[in-house]
Amino acid sequence: MSAGVEPPPPSAPTVIRGTPLTVAIAFGKHVMGGVQARLAALWARRLVRAVAAILAVLLLALAGTGWDFASAAPQLTPGPAVMPASREAARLAAERDRLQAALERRVPRGPWIVIDQTHNRLRLMRGDETLLEAPCSAGSGMVLKDGRGGRVWVFDTPRGRFEVLSKTENPVWKKPDWAFVEEGEPIPKDPAERMEYGSLGEYALYFGNGYMIHGTLYERLLGRPVSHGCIRLGRDPLRQVYKLAPLGTPVYIY
Repeated sequence: MSAGVEPPPPSAPTVIRGTPLTVAIAFGKHVMGGVQARLAALWARRLVRAVAAILAVLLLALAGTGWDFASAAPQLTPGPAVMPASREAARLAAERDRLQAALERRVPRGPWIVIDQTHNRLRLMRGDETLLEAPCSAGSGMVLKDGRGGRVWVFDTPRGRFEVLSKTENPVWKKPDWAFVEEGEPIPKDPAERMEYGSLGEYALYFGNGYMIHGTLYERLLGRPVSHGCIRLGRDPLRQVYKLAPLGTPVYIY
């Protein structure tokens, strides 16, 4: 302890006088008073701390901590770039024009024949212009079996690109073996017995492997697949095709 500084005199002890009962009551009040004083001091300190904490939180809310707590954007797996609708439409239009131009370059400049077997239609074209459209008859697809010789024939029209190899007026049909088998007649040994006149109409245009575009005696069946593989055509359309389709004319059959 430093020299020259006297300590405060000790407080005098509390003296309680009276009967034992009054002394006990007085002592109890004295003790309870001290406890209440200590409790009050304790609650006061807690209150001060709570107020200080609230003030600190308010100050942090107003001033900020310096950290940015903005939520991070979700990380998505990168995918293919999506082209805007206008650009995609422009790209498709350009692709359509390119394919259209390529198709036009492949269209024959002169006459050409196209035959649709599904609908039994023949069209005579010149470039992209339709000169003629008419019903026809393509192969029936039927199968013929020779019970004695074991041979089988399928009456289909070939599909693909062909061309007119030769043209003839008043064609004569040299009947093959299947024609006699189909009719239940014996196959003749004399070639002259195979010749049949008038059944192919006025004209015939040959496009290879024995197949031809020719007329028919059964025009009422045109538009149906009833032939043995050749293309049957009515009299008037056949005349126009024969006149307008020179040798080398492409023939497309599908």
